[in-house]
Amino acid sequence: MGQKVHPNGFRLGVYRNWDARWYASGPEYTKLLQEDLAMRQLIMGRLKNASVARIETERSANQLTVVIHTAKPGIVIGRSGAAVDALRDNLERISGKKVRVTIQEIKTPELDARLLAENVAGQLEKRIAFRRAVKQSVMRSMRAGAKGVKIQVSGRLGGGDMSRREWDRDGRVPLHTLRADVEFGQAEAKTTSGQIGVSVWIYRGDFPTETVAAAEAPASAARPAARAAEAEAAFASVAEATVAPVAEAGSEPSLPEPEVVAESAAPVGVEPVVEAQPAVAEAEAPSAPKRRAVRKAPAPPAAGDAAPKPKRTSRKAAAPTDGGDS
Repeated sequence: MGQKVHPNGFRLGVYRNWDARWYASGPEYTKLLQEDLAMRQLIMGRLKNASVARIETERSANQLTVVIHTAKPGIVIGRSGAAVDALRDNLERISGKKVRVTIQEIKTPELDARLLAENVAGQLEKRIAFRRAVKQSVMRSMRAGAKGVKIQVSGRLGGGDMSRREWDRDGRVPLHTLRADVEFGQAEAKTTSGQIGVSVWIYRGDFPTETVAAAEAPASAARPAARAAEAEAAFASVAEATVAPVAEAGSEPSLPEPEVVAESAAPVGVEPVVEAQPAVAEAEAPSAPKRRAVRKAPAPPAAGDAAPKPKRTSRKAAAPTDGGDS
């Protein structure tokens, strides 16, 4: 199974704050949690067409503050604030406390993941091809200034019998980088063939912002020069420590003389190496070519000596004898 981490929850406490900012313990926590869920459900139901992206709640001792982030504040306020007053009365009835409603406008809805997912879901409900809806939404968000967008749709796409998952991406979306400002949102499209889920990731830059990075640029540029100066100082100190002993001695360092082994130092019964070298040299030296020996004729026998015996010859080489003689 794939282990998935929610991008918004992964960055809580780094640069993103909690949507519900209050604390309770024991049975009080369960009661306040149920109130928060009921208020969020009421707001999303009444302001379904107001493009509400985010709802924040903050509790104090006797007051509840609700912040609504929307791309269409006119629909939330209504004529002369009638819609806001009616919404405030309903929220006070649920919580039993005084409620303060604050409305914040989203100037670029193309850079909000929740609103972009709802836009794609609305197009799918109108039976627009999912590939066309996804590609147009990605292009629209990139033109608005996003550095990376990824949109994924899953379900019975195009009325198919089997559900599948398709996605499109442009730019880069670094999900593992904590300083990256990645916005994540989901929506559901209720079509005749079933529900189709839409997930959107929008990468809007890194923290700190570009202005802070520009302010820190000169300091970062000066770091290499400082490191070079430190390296030179360390090298100079090492050189001084190495040359100092030589300067105090007043003479240049001399190389150690090679060790000479005397003949008398050789052990008894072993010939010294110096005497053995010529013999080895003679043995290894190439020998002169030998001259070919010349055979001398045998000297004639003396008068008193016996005649030499004739050499034996083979039968083939022996001369034929006369047949009469026996």
